[in-house]
Amino acid sequence: MPKLAPYGSWKSPITSDLIVAGSIRLGEIRLDGAEVYWSESRPVEGGRSVMVRWAAGQEADMALEPFNVRTRVHEYGGGAYQVAADQIYFSNFADQRLYQQSAQVSDSVAEGFPVALTPTGYRYADAIVDPARHRLICVREDHSSPASLPAPPEPVNSIVAIDLASPDAGKILVSGQDFYAAPRLSPDGRLLCWLSWNHPNMPWDGTELWVAPVNADGQLGKAQKVAGGLSESVFQPEWSPDGRLYFISDCTNWWNLYRWLPGSSPEQIEPLCPKAAEFGLPLWVFDMTTYGFESAESLICTYVEAGVQHLARLGTITLELSEISQPFSAISGLKVAAGHAVFIGGMATSPSALVRLNLQTGELKTLRRSSRIEIESGYISAPAAIEFPTADGLTAYGFYYAPQNQDYSAPEAERPPLLVKSHGGPTASTSASFNPSIQYWTSRGIAILDVNYGGSTGYGREYRERLKGRWGIVDVDDCVNGAKYLVAKGLADPERLCIDGGSAGGYTTLAALTFRDTFKAGASYYGVSDLEALARDTHKFESRYLDGLIGKYPEQQAIYQQRSPIASASQLACPLIFFQGDEDKIVPPNQAEMMVDILRQKGLPVAYILFEGEQHGFRKAENIKRALDSELYFYARVFGFELAEPLPPVVIENLP
Repeated sequence: MPKLAPYGSWKSPITSDLIVAGSIRLGEIRLDGAEVYWSESRPVEGGRSVMVRWAAGQEADMALEPFNVRTRVHEYGGGAYQVAADQIYFSNFADQRLYQQSAQVSDSVAEGFPVALTPTGYRYADAIVDPARHRLICVREDHSSPASLPAPPEPVNSIVAIDLASPDAGKILVSGQDFYAAPRLSPDGRLLCWLSWNHPNMPWDGTELWVAPVNADGQLGKAQKVAGGLSESVFQPEWSPDGRLYFISDCTNWWNLYRWLPGSSPEQIEPLCPKAAEFGLPLWVFDMTTYGFESAESLICTYVEAGVQHLARLGTITLELSEISQPFSAISGLKVAAGHAVFIGGMATSPSALVRLNLQTGELKTLRRSSRIEIESGYISAPAAIEFPTADGLTAYGFYYAPQNQDYSAPEAERPPLLVKSHGGPTASTSASFNPSIQYWTSRGIAILDVNYGGSTGYGREYRERLKGRWGIVDVDDCVNGAKYLVAKGLADPERLCIDGGSAGGYTTLAALTFRDTFKAGASYYGVSDLEALARDTHKFESRYLDGLIGKYPEQQAIYQQRSPIASASQLACPLIFFQGDEDKIVPPNQAEMMVDILRQKGLPVAYILFEGEQHGFRKAENIKRALDSELYFYARVFGFELAEPLPPVVIENLP
């Protein structure tokens, strides 16, 4: 018989210790013959990112301490390593140099020791191997100018070639535009394609797909633009085994698949599977993939339709799309080879895992789980996809998680506290994939609404562009209206509504608390409070992002000030807790500290936790644990509910 206890006071087996001790972050899948490689970020090792190899059922770490496989190109990285012909090439986080290492393994331990290929002062990502010319081709970000200059120049991005016989910083193949991604060689090595774009565009706003012949000396001939433009986003160019160029474009509102035959005109681009569905993604990090070739006649792809993710096979001759039966609600990192596909699959009620799918038999093999957590189903809240009315007569989306704990029930008349989660980006999205941090809350009796506000990916370009010029309005409207919708349904207590978010989601959190009175408390994780400071101080990749989200700066300075929580902090009237990394270059600590000072002076309850050695997003186990427990402790003190178990106290200033 369940015990009767107020919401928020339920004892849960899903502790912060359980979450961080058994969890890793999986990503960066590579295939080399029958061998599978991936990267995993390990909180218990201080967030170190490690390459792991799976071969014939055996795992081996390929990057031993102190190496940390991570690149800082665009600050967000991705595409940090490549594998070919039993050789590994990777970026080391500490010095951002490229290294080469043998992929041979002895007794489940990598035999080779990494050898540096490139000098310091440069960053590298998205490398491919050009075997005929014994070189790497990759994106390079030049940071060699002294940082001590009064006005350091913006880093220069280009595509370079690094001679493996005589490595150096790299010889430039393509330059002149602000950003590059996805250099890819045709199967015969005669053509190179790539993506490029310029300020103020982000890659989901508009990119260009280019192709150029590779000359006998390794340099490129005259380049031809195949697709893309200022208002067309091209994603993941790939060469098929028979030498055709495939890519994804949102030229019809939805990211759909297309192909082009070299030698033909761009007008002869062929749509492959017109559909009101998203086959592509916003290119926040390098080497994001949603399809790959099983053969010249067949490709395997994933797409989102009406908020639901699918895995399918597309015949490249018949152009028939056929569903592949599988149990996952979220799929990422898809890589494909003859006979099998490997991806990270997430379910609603169990941790995500790296899986290998036999494309002939349909058999799934789990290679690595993201968590060793084993949780009884009675403690897990299953997400319910919801649609709710929002401003301007429009509809927004999200996932609702009801409080769930098999050991407890709440008093009949009580409605639960609701924590609204605002994802980052803001051009990103949330999914129904299992998240132990969400279950941490729901198993204690706190409901969750995970919002895909206007501007989120997965609902077409038109939905994505709702945020154009309206960041701080549309996202806030959708979070507020989602909370009000659940209150009206009797699923949330209007006096115990709170909101949290990280980075751009932190901005939405601060804006919702500053400009509206719906929420009664909140938590900002490295959130933006001063839009002007962000426009002036952030890194190159996002330095003009706000042109589209807010307006040109400084020409539209008044709008920046109007929508900055810091400029209107006098309107704040509820408690806030801030979490920040002291090495964050994307949203520096002063963004949080200015807000803390104002709240302190206003006499509002406020807490501030600064984590040493953390950047934008927390990677260390002890800090992830501390943040989760501290946010719960904060709400318990603010809303006055008793915790089932003691937590490390947080200094909350001005708390009555």
